[in-house]
Amino acid sequence: MPQSRGVREGSGKQVQWFIFAYLLFLPSPCMGFLPKFWSRVLTLSWGSRTHQDITERAILNVTLEVLRDTTKHLENHAAQETRLGRGFWRAVSEVVNSNADMDFLYSTRSDPIYHFDSERIDGSIVMLRQFWTQIVLSVRAKKYRCSLGQLFHSLQDFYSHSNWVEMGKKSVYLHLLQPEEPAIPVAKEDTPTCMECFTATCRNNLLPAVKNTQGNSNLLTTGYFSTAPQKPKGKCSHGGILDSSTVWSARGGINKDSTSPLFSPHHYLHFEAVTLATEATLTVLRDLKDTIGHTDFLKLFSVKQVPALVFVIDTTGSMFEEITAARLRAYSIIQSRAKSTRQPGTFVLVPFHDPGVGPVFEANDPNPFMQHLDNLMALGGGDEPEMCLSAIHLALTHSPSLSEIFVFTDASPKDAHLFDTVKALALEKQSKITFLLTEDPIYTTGLRRMRKKRSKEPLPLDRFSLYSSLSFLSGGLTIFTTNSDIHRVSTIVEDNTAIDKVTLLHVESDKDLMSVHSFRVDNSVKHVIIHITGTMTECILTSPLGQNQFLLRTHAPLAELEHFQGLYRVSLRPPVEPGHWKLQAKSDGHLTFNVIADSSVDFLYYFATINNETHPGLAKVKGSPVAGFLAFLVLAVTGLTSDNKVSFSHATLLGAEGESLQQVKLNSSSSSLYISEELVGLVNPVPRDPFSVQITGQDSRGNKVERVSTEIIQPTHVQIQVLSIPHLAPGHSTKVDFYILNHGPARLFNLTADDDCGYLQMRRSHGFPIEEHGSFRGQVYLFTPATAQAGETVTLTLTVHDLNSPDSNYAVVYLIVVPMDRDTSPPSCSAARVLSDCTAVCSESSWSVSVALSDHGRSGLAALQLQKGEGVLTVFHSPSLPKDSFGEVQPGPEQHQVDKTKTTSESHHHHYYQAKLKTGEPPFNVSQWGLGSLQPLWVRYTSSCCSSQAEMLVWDTAGNMKRCHLTSGQQRKQNEISTETNGTERTTLMGFIFILGLLGSLLM
Repeated sequence: MPQSRGVREGSGKQVQWFIFAYLLFLPSPCMGFLPKFWSRVLTLSWGSRTHQDITERAILNVTLEVLRDTTKHLENHAAQETRLGRGFWRAVSEVVNSNADMDFLYSTRSDPIYHFDSERIDGSIVMLRQFWTQIVLSVRAKKYRCSLGQLFHSLQDFYSHSNWVEMGKKSVYLHLLQPEEPAIPVAKEDTPTCMECFTATCRNNLLPAVKNTQGNSNLLTTGYFSTAPQKPKGKCSHGGILDSSTVWSARGGINKDSTSPLFSPHHYLHFEAVTLATEATLTVLRDLKDTIGHTDFLKLFSVKQVPALVFVIDTTGSMFEEITAARLRAYSIIQSRAKSTRQPGTFVLVPFHDPGVGPVFEANDPNPFMQHLDNLMALGGGDEPEMCLSAIHLALTHSPSLSEIFVFTDASPKDAHLFDTVKALALEKQSKITFLLTEDPIYTTGLRRMRKKRSKEPLPLDRFSLYSSLSFLSGGLTIFTTNSDIHRVSTIVEDNTAIDKVTLLHVESDKDLMSVHSFRVDNSVKHVIIHITGTMTECILTSPLGQNQFLLRTHAPLAELEHFQGLYRVSLRPPVEPGHWKLQAKSDGHLTFNVIADSSVDFLYYFATINNETHPGLAKVKGSPVAGFLAFLVLAVTGLTSDNKVSFSHATLLGAEGESLQQVKLNSSSSSLYISEELVGLVNPVPRDPFSVQITGQDSRGNKVERVSTEIIQPTHVQIQVLSIPHLAPGHSTKVDFYILNHGPARLFNLTADDDCGYLQMRRSHGFPIEEHGSFRGQVYLFTPATAQAGETVTLTLTVHDLNSPDSNYAVVYLIVVPMDRDTSPPSCSAARVLSDCTAVCSESSWSVSVALSDHGRSGLAALQLQKGEGVLTVFHSPSLPKDSFGEVQPGPEQHQVDKTKTTSESHHHHYYQAKLKTGEPPFNVSQWGLGSLQPLWVRYTSSCCSSQAEMLVWDTAGNMKRCHLTSGQQRKQNEISTETNGTERTTLMGFIFILGLLGSLLM
């Protein structure tokens, strides 16, 4: 998300005085670049660059690089940004927030290891490489964005907190993520590093030993902050008005976090530190892009992703029509997307009955998804309740954020205890849940057909109330229809999963009298569809020009009505008149109105509070906001273009029936560095009633623009925070600490914990009292089986609930399985011989280099790939280097041409396989050759002299990767062959995925 420019004057002088008072009484120091855009306001350093700026710029730049490489028709920068999609900015927000959380979370905010503070440089480097290991291991579970944000934070802090910039360094410190690159020693504890500085700006306060710009005797140091750990005499402080360590010698500080001398003694070097931190972040992202490939990189950040298609289907005997409807609807959607230039999206299918749930089928390719859907059979039956919530739980953990989940069933939930967990996951991921319910014929007609009910007692009329609550809170719909209408009703699946859908209205009504609702259509909107669930007795649609259409009685030019059992589908006829539209409806029961349309202009949002623990900034609220307290509403508007500029002035918090609860003024947003515009407004206070968020603004023509979020925020009086997010080790038990704060009177609470892998050691609810405005600290334990696969991600959901009221809150965390003894040593490559006969006519001459590949870890070599170069890489399966391995090799006609060749060396006969690889081919599997850690693999690269360089990637079976640069003899001597790792501990995601598939095939 982009930077903002401060609070509008309309936010009020009260807020300005509040911020000023906050600054005066902040108790703790700054610990890194400022976390986010709002930190510039709180520290009065308007020109500073924050962690958010650096991270967003880097992700955006590398993403556009990938798009330029993969797009045939080049588009300008702004046009590309506009088409990145809402999912992209959501993904960027996840990385940015996990970056900023390092300054806000209890377990990381004061630990110098996470911030390169207090000369804990060696420990910080180890931790930095562990973050990359987490990214690699969690690839399969698609939960690695958080680790990426954590890695970025620590990496960026190094350049702000250390003396690297003061040494005169103009390039990044490679050793941080590349162990074999030269390391600079760290100043010992008894080595003074700073001299006294008694002014806000400290110039030349570093001692010569740590500021030798000649590079002969450099020592690394970083500043100490506060009192933990205690700063030794003569050491540098972090510095600034918030750092209590500056009272001890040596006074002053060296941080470059901001442009303000009040907070950063080396503020004059801020932009030099920003430049290096940005380059380091770009290096990591480019390494990631090169190793996983362009397609996977774009998917990682949900670039141009179409909405996921997620089906949860009851497969008991009465569901034949529903399964058929889902199958036909999925086929129609897939056909309509076939010609799209967007990424294919995700397809998830979760079948369920009683007692079975799953297995989950997840795919990126629509063809196997359709095959799996075709194989579904409606069989069996039993009790009317089914395990529906368990299936939705699985769908939520396997689908991306912002998904639309469609549930086909005719049965009530048997697993009602999962309601709070499912609700928490849906709100956390901002995914909508829509239920398509067909009443079972046995319960509506008394006929015992497909199902067999064990009890003849009538089922309660409210047995579907949990479904209605879930759809209401998540922004979906609950539709009661029939088997005969299910196919037509399922049109809603296509309506809601179309590309660039935005919401203009989402309200409920229980009024017996005529209810009145309105929505606004702007010039960027096309294809407006109104969904109304329930049964109406009257409905009037009024256009901005005052023209009325009685939808249930007449056909008119305003709209076309389709009425199915349980659903009204109204399509406004094009061209749709911009302006204020009105809906009047009357019903004897409950109605839900949902208006959607096509438009690129949409928004994301979250609530935040001012953090006064370790860093000035706005910390994202985890779970629901606290009612009656101040909070900030942070919004990112996406899809704006130079031709369609929109300035949003305020947000409105809307009640369940669309009534206004509070208007929130936003900072000005007429222009921005990014197409995604970030706005902030003060919510004073957070309402006590549930609400959704609507934003209002004007386009460049002066026309009003409105967008609405569909999920319902439920303010609460209780908070829950997870204090530690440890790794899970196979065969070991792990403790997760949490903290509950009661903002209401003394009362009894209930804690429920759930995970999607069954690792929790105790699943039963736990009750406990908390005093008025008191707190409770507890733990949950998970046992990870020894058979757990490295990289498996466990979704842990904690919900706390008042036993005597609906008051509740939740926390969702992701725990990664990391082996305790994982092999982190990469393979090695060393040149044995370089031959070259290059002449002035490069096309008539060639060069070659022979290289020995080996793995010094315990895993063994797994695969290799020619990443760059115009020549041919030949792989020899031989215990020694063949004598004829230096002859010229001509490219074979196949991508992997494998020849079995027999060669003789003196009296010994060696048999070896010969594989020829080219650039662009997938990794070549060598694990079946059974190469031990001491046995080398010989390869030879041969090329014409017109191409003097090449790059080879080598993996071991643990996923560690070595990047080897091959250079012709003209450019570099044999013993100067360059071998390096990428900027991310030499482990690559593509390599790791390949290795996992390889190991799986070997174990079959």
